[in-house]
Amino acid sequence: MTTTTDVDPLVARMRPFGTTIFAEMSALAVRTGAVNLGQGFPDTDGPPEMLAAAAEALRTGQNQYPPGPGIPALRAAVAAHQSRFWGLEYDPDGEIVVTAGATEAVAAAVLALCEPGDEVVCFEPYYDSYAASIALAGAVRRPVTLRPTDDGRYAFDPAALRAVFGPRTRLVLLNSPHNPTGKVFTPAELALVADLCREHDAYAVTDEVYEHLVYTDAESPHVPLATLPGMRERTLRISSAGKTFSCTGWKVGWASGPGALVSAVLRVKQFLTFVNASPLQPAVAVALALGDDYFDGFRADLQARRDQLVGGLTDAGFDVLATQGTYFVTADVTALGGRDGVDFCRSLPERCGVVAVPTQVFYDDVEAGRRLVRFAFCKRPEVLAEAVTRLRRLSAG
Repeated sequence: MTTTTDVDPLVARMRPFGTTIFAEMSALAVRTGAVNLGQGFPDTDGPPEMLAAAAEALRTGQNQYPPGPGIPALRAAVAAHQSRFWGLEYDPDGEIVVTAGATEAVAAAVLALCEPGDEVVCFEPYYDSYAASIALAGAVRRPVTLRPTDDGRYAFDPAALRAVFGPRTRLVLLNSPHNPTGKVFTPAELALVADLCREHDAYAVTDEVYEHLVYTDAESPHVPLATLPGMRERTLRISSAGKTFSCTGWKVGWASGPGALVSAVLRVKQFLTFVNASPLQPAVAVALALGDDYFDGFRADLQARRDQLVGGLTDAGFDVLATQGTYFVTADVTALGGRDGVDFCRSLPERCGVVAVPTQVFYDDVEAGRRLVRFAFCKRPEVLAEAVTRLRRLSAG
């Protein structure tokens, strides 16, 4: 006789989701002493003004529950930041909600907007939490594959995008600048997404956490989808402090959009984390108001680190794909004898003492990413230099 103790108690829709690849590869780095270029977190702290503001908030009693939508100072700072950089105007009182990072904002948006059976259009490879959030909502993932082009960039087939839209399409989940590919969606690509959203009366949820990390050699600047005609009223725009201010552990994000969409996110968020990071919110407000020199310097510094790692990967024999933004660079392992990215990444620490992440785990079409791996370059130059030295052993061997 089978009892409840004999079966997996996890609901069926979440059984495909095991331990994340990030946890596996980070544990492998610790176990082997490898340089961890797998998980995308910096190894330096953020701007001193922000850190000082957090310390001051801790000392001055700002440690209890903040308002559900976030403290007024942070909501005002988010609104001012979006007006300053993107020309988008949001009312801090009703059109902005603070979340536990962008991950919660995405999950709350999908849970708030999707009924079981609704379809969510997304671009693969996709950040792994997208698939989990869609599954939790009982919705259906409809991916469109980004593929390397002859010039080493990533693009999608417009016909493939049109084909996944249909009567059950509820929303488009768009990440640009894009993790893991480093792609920045072009104005023409965004215009097609907007056209299809309007045609099918679909919402858009845009993950723009790398909004300030678009490099000077990118094909296009970053253009928020919400700035396109007819899109502000149907777009939830998501960002966070973690990537822009090197504080990924703080988990302070936000969603902006028309009041009805933000209210829907808030109604779900209150039963997920309720509120979050009270003493860190005023510090993020300070960071968002920093001068252009911070944002320009931050981008230039990461671009130099990107170039450092790309040079090392190329010397090691990887076929490196173009990275226009984000913390990441992807590379094809075929020239080094790789046939499967998971196997390649699991063997890499012993071969040369470096950890990367196989991108095939972010695809429904696994074959499209079978031989691609992702490296993070958001590390100190001396760490990257050590990683490059180790990676060059691959070509020497």
